Amino acid sequence: STNLIVTFLIIFLSRKCTVWKLFGLCMLFVLGSLLWVQLTCSGDMSQTVGYSHLPHQPCPVERQSSSADDPSWGPHKMALIVPFRERFEELLIFVPYIHTFLNKKKIRHKILIINQLDHFRFNRASLINVGYMESGNDTDYIAMHDVDLLPQNEDLDYGFPKEGPFHVASPELHPLYHYKTYVGGILLLSKKHYQLCNGMSNRFWGWGREDDEFFRRLKAADLKLFRPTGITTGTKTFRHIHDPAWRKRDQKRIAAQKQEQFKVDPEGGLTNVRYKVESRQEVTVSGAPCTVINTFLECDVSLTPWCQSSKYA
Repeated sequence: STNLIVTFLIIFLSRKCTVWKLFGLCMLFVLGSLLWVQLTCSGDMSQTVGYSHLPHQPCPVERQSSSADDPSWGPHKMALIVPFRERFEELLIFVPYIHTFLNKKKIRHKILIINQLDHFRFNRASLINVGYMESGNDTDYIAMHDVDLLPQNEDLDYGFPKEGPFHVASPELHPLYHYKTYVGGILLLSKKHYQLCNGMSNRFWGWGREDDEFFRRLKAADLKLFRPTGITTGTKTFRHIHDPAWRKRDQKRIAAQKQEQFKVDPEGGLTNVRYKVESRQEVTVSGAPCTVINTFLECDVSLTPWCQSSKYA
């Protein structure tokens, strides 16, 4: 193909030069450049995380800075935990976006994608527990962060929550959920406080309710919940990139799950989360570093039979 282009240029330039010919040559150069960029930026992340159907990595206009752990930014470091399954389109947007956002705010961080590989229903809470367990000793607080929620206001605080749990995606700012006990979306906690709550309940398979149960844990641990103040962007503070028509949430309630979903789980959490890490891989998305932790959750079907789903059977 290179020889063909060279031959074309020789023939093209050997004749009388006109404005239209110069315009055509410029267009050819632009198209060729775009083709080259597309070919060179096609990501191999699908091979890295073990999924061949992952879309190509989008090419950013400007490569992201990989700096995420500059000691001059302060003594604290966040483990940003993303519970994840199959939402690759959102992940390719989220990782470079949040990495750039945190770098601008000089927040030391590492991004952990806790990728659920087993055939059970999605369990956001257990994956966050896994993220906490696998976050290492170099971090002292966590961000429980949904992959489809992008902060749009740089005044939002992602710093160390010294006083107590800090709910970044508060009800008055979240684009969808506005009830006063809501603590989902984005929640920051020191590791000490997360341990004090024994993490999150592992009984919530499928979508929803796990954060409502966690709100009760915060109260039981006598932890005061803090939320943003002085933010004037209202429900435009975050961009919600989930498309429910494209990827429907698993909201089915199976067997006794309808009754169990409203109960407090007094014993479950970090102490009984059962899982196996299949692999741990360092990858980059548009220049932004993250760690993909491929995880198999375990389920005791005698206790929570609703963990099973025909989709993944």
